[in-house]
Order: sequence, then structure tokens, then C-alpha cells
Amino acid sequence: MRVTKHEHACLRLEREGKTLIVDPGSFTLPLAELQDLIGIVLTHEHPDHWTSEHLDRLLKAAPGTPIYGPAGVAAAAAGFDIITVSPGETVELEPFTLEFFGGQHAVIHETIPVVDNVGVLVNDEFYYPGDSYTVLDGKDVRLLAAPVGAPWLKIGEAMDFVLAVAPRRSFGTHDMTLSQIGREMGRQRLRWATEQGGGEFLALDPGESVDL
Repeated sequence: MRVTKHEHACLRLEREGKTLIVDPGSFTLPLAELQDLIGIVLTHEHPDHWTSEHLDRLLKAAPGTPIYGPAGVAAAAAGFDIITVSPGETVELEPFTLEFFGGQHAVIHETIPVVDNVGVLVNDEFYYPGDSYTVLDGKDVRLLAAPVGAPWLKIGEAMDFVLAVAPRRSFGTHDMTLSQIGREMGRQRLRWATEQGGGEFLALDPGESVDL
């Protein structure tokens, strides 16, 4: 399986000629050259993780592609046919197996409502938590996409999250709100946390990939 980082929180997963897209949002450039798109996952309803323009463009290229997300996404994206998923559910989307975890977005501030959020584990090896610090008990995560910058994120908490997951490899995501200097500082913190568990940190920029 190949995992490609796009701008901000968007990810492209490819296996056996099939493509899965996760969180194409407002900070992500239009996605091109998608090979046999078979699914879209939206972890939550915030616009930096999905836009109607992205969904319209993707569905025009691949009509009928199923879109998965929690109940909050289904409500926010009412003009689209969203297949609602909840923590604890598994979806078989050959050649991908999607397991959903978590349930809630990390708290931004007590005055801001907490929305639905699902993390997704793909093929029991790649994990992306969406906007949360949900840890998978008893899972050996081969590759982790770890948030590195956000209004809800404190870098010490992000480091604790990576320490708890102890992935074999990780890279930073959710980073378009950061300056280049801030992104590099955050990456160094996540690198340290990854290495404490014997893992390797990958400094992926948009368009760069890693194979599992």
C-alpha cells in the first residue's frame, strides 16, 4: 500500500490499482490523476477536512464513489450521499479494510461545540486519527499520520499521542496552519516521540509518498 501526503490533512492511499482519499479539505489543492477511486473518508465536518467543491470534482471523475463519515458529516454534507460510520465499525472496501475509532473531535475551547470525529485504521497497518488523540489499544501501527499543528493542538499532547501509539513509522499531517519554521519545530518534536518507541519519522511534504 502506498500512502501519499497532500496539503494539510488530505491523504491518498493506493493499493492494487485502487485509490482511497481521506479528508480533502479547504487547504488542499485539487486532486488529479486518481487511479480507480473507490472510496472517500471524511473524519469530521470541519471545512479544512472536506469541501463540496472537492467532493463534486471527485464524484464527477468517479461517479457513485461511496463517501464515509460520522453523523456530523452526514448532516453538514446533506447534499451528498454520506454513508454514516461510527467507532467500532469495520467497512470492507476491497482492497482496503477500514476500521473506525474515537468518536469526538479534540476540544478547541469550552465555548466551541465538540463535533463527531472518527479515526481510521486501514488494513490494520496505517492509522490516521482525524482531529483527535485516540489511541488504538493492542494495535501494532506500522505507519501513523500524526497531527502536528491545529487550534486544538498542544505539541506536548501531540508528542504524548505518538508515544502512546508507538508506531514503527510516522509523519506529520494537519500542518497548513503553521509557518515553515513552526512546521519544522513540530516535526522535530514528533520525530523525538517516534524514536522513543524505536520508530522512524518521515518528513513528508505534499505529494511525497511512503510504501508499506
